[in-house]
Amino acid sequence: METRLLNDKRILIVDDEPDVLDTLEGLLPMCEVVKADSFERAKELLEDEYFDIAILDIMGVEGYKLLEIASEKGVMAVMLTAHALSVEDTMKSFREGAASYVPKEEMANIATYLEDVLEAKEKGKSFWWRWLDRFAEYYDRKFGADWKSKDEEFWKRFDSWQ
Repeated sequence: METRLLNDKRILIVDDEPDVLDTLEGLLPMCEVVKADSFERAKELLEDEYFDIAILDIMGVEGYKLLEIASEKGVMAVMLTAHALSVEDTMKSFREGAASYVPKEEMANIATYLEDVLEAKEKGKSFWWRWLDRFAEYYDRKFGADWKSKDEEFWKRFDSWQ
């Protein structure tokens, strides 16, 4: 996969699991990666330094509080989660301004998902423009084919926001 949009981007990765931090760093060799393993360290970095994108775990590092800080600083945030993986958290991430929501099981493809976000920004599209294309089948397998039915109105509007 071509990663032209990711070249030389400054990425903050926040997770309380060292192996996740190391794996993501290894998957993004074209970027300048800064790692944080706690809410406090990530908050400090977001407040004091520039980042193009922040990849935020939800559990263990208060990801939604960090999303709020990132948004205030104009940093696009991608939520990455295993324990908070749910349709409800997906919608919450969207509503609270995340640029995307990625299951940790799909972490190996993080460069693709970050490219999607950067391409959307470049083209003036919704950051989530390719999200359903990338994750609909995964969600069908994980949550059943009717996973959108709990909040049909949201998902109908979601399609129109793209």
